[in-house]
Amino acid sequence: MDYIRVTRENIETEHICCAISNNKDAQVSSKKAWLLDRFDEGLVFLKSTERGKCFIEYLPAEAAWNPIDAAGWMYIDCLWVSGSMKGHGYSNDLLSACVADSKAQGKKGLCILSSAKKKPFLADPKYLKYKGFAVADEADNGIQLWCLPFSPDAEKPKFRPCAAHPHVDDPGWVLYYTNQCPFNAKYAPIVEQTARKHGIPFRAIRIESREAAQSAPTPVTTYALFFDGEYVTNEQMNDTKFLKLIEGR
Repeated sequence: MDYIRVTRENIETEHICCAISNNKDAQVSSKKAWLLDRFDEGLVFLKSTERGKCFIEYLPAEAAWNPIDAAGWMYIDCLWVSGSMKGHGYSNDLLSACVADSKAQGKKGLCILSSAKKKPFLADPKYLKYKGFAVADEADNGIQLWCLPFSPDAEKPKFRPCAAHPHVDDPGWVLYYTNQCPFNAKYAPIVEQTARKHGIPFRAIRIESREAAQSAPTPVTTYALFFDGEYVTNEQMNDTKFLKLIEGR
């Protein structure tokens, strides 16, 4: 498998793997705009040359859009290999490239979000454990910060207090999200419109800056849904899923 790094110079012509390829689609344009603003901060987007969901996205933890204290570490936004690309060692290739790059930059190690049991859109804990990662911190809602230190004496990364105890003061449904995930450009408005149509108290908060993301009341900032102050899920909703979730409460 050959890989290519998406950069400011080639982003307009490269497929970004986890969304459709039409640059005019809101999902693609929002994600590419988000990436363009991160490249100067050290973000790396490495993907397969073949079309498909096979990529890794990482950046220095100081620039991560998550409320973590991890100075000197590299933070992995996403490591995603799916569909027909699974089972060929591509995850290992991508992670190895990230390790090599991070060591060359003198980083303390890698960190990434996961959980005790696999959750949608989070790294698989079984795979992380297999690759030598271990849990560094855990929030009250079960979201964990895993790390792979490059030296045994490296100070472990941790969640900031705002993320360690996820909670919001607003009643009803509250959604925090960013444009890091391309699907939000389509589905966050759909859920908002669905809530309005059915008279469901709902507020969507799009996080638009690194500072806001690093002080968010949730470890997962790409998509975090709350109800009456309590964290519910990081799984993206469409109209059907959202209404089913409400019926089940």
